[in-house]
Amino acid sequence: MRCLILGGGGFIGSHLTDALLAAGYAVRVFDRPDLRRYRDFGAHEAIEWLEGDLANPAHLAVALADSEVVYHLISTTHPKTANDNPLYDLESNVAATLRLLEQACAARVRRVVFVSSGGTVYGVPQATPIAETHPTEPLTAYGISKLAIEKYLHLYQVLHGLDYRILRLANPFGERQRVHYSQGAVAVFLNHALHDEMIEIWGDGSVVRDFLYIGDAVRALVMAASHEGRERLFNIGAGQGHSLNQLLGELEQMLGRPVRRRYLPGRAFDVPRNVLDISRAARDLNWQPQTPFETGLRRTWQWMLDNRL
Repeated sequence: MRCLILGGGGFIGSHLTDALLAAGYAVRVFDRPDLRRYRDFGAHEAIEWLEGDLANPAHLAVALADSEVVYHLISTTHPKTANDNPLYDLESNVAATLRLLEQACAARVRRVVFVSSGGTVYGVPQATPIAETHPTEPLTAYGISKLAIEKYLHLYQVLHGLDYRILRLANPFGERQRVHYSQGAVAVFLNHALHDEMIEIWGDGSVVRDFLYIGDAVRALVMAASHEGRERLFNIGAGQGHSLNQLLGELEQMLGRPVRRRYLPGRAFDVPRNVLDISRAARDLNWQPQTPFETGLRRTWQWMLDNRL
């Protein structure tokens, strides 16, 4: 089976590329031209690396040819930048995905696996943990776009028979996550702590997030390629939450010293608590997380040390 990974050179995509190759799949990576490859590949590895623009139909046609499963990981925004420019978010993510779905149907792709956002599509939770049946009231344009893409995937399945799986990921973290970025508290905080730099926190640090180690997230993505169960939508998280203050405490315990921190006024789009109910994934996808938060944190720390970040 050939799997196309749109965004296969990024944080999640690179781990997924390695996992699919290890599982015996043929992998085609599609990513932007200016992206540095995260590693060299051996001659024995069944991989193609294509460079192009998701908005370019010709580039996309080459990538889709003979691809059976398409992983859609590309996003041009994150929650804050999407709110700063909702129109750009709509055009570059939702409209681009609609063009992708049209071409996927023409190329006879069997399945699209879409990485959605369990952290943003639900909005302020009525209760936690949050099940897939919880109302969806996003507070960010980013979450609205993810939800819109989910709905279009269902529409294309009904109208054209294009199969899909949607994984609403919690807050993934781990090796290769970008540290100079405003999304990904674990990597950003850890990088600042290692360099004894000030960590800025929006609010009082009491907000709770579901931090999911990247290895566990990728196992769910690999399973989604061949899943034949009834469900098509899954929450994928750690099933437990940590506040930002608890995260800072873990960093201090691991580093053996205090970390510098500064609290800033809270942001309106930051929900107070987000922990996902992952019972559907355990029941129907036969998946559950295996990596304790502290273990994932130490692996991320060691990777940063080894790469001198």
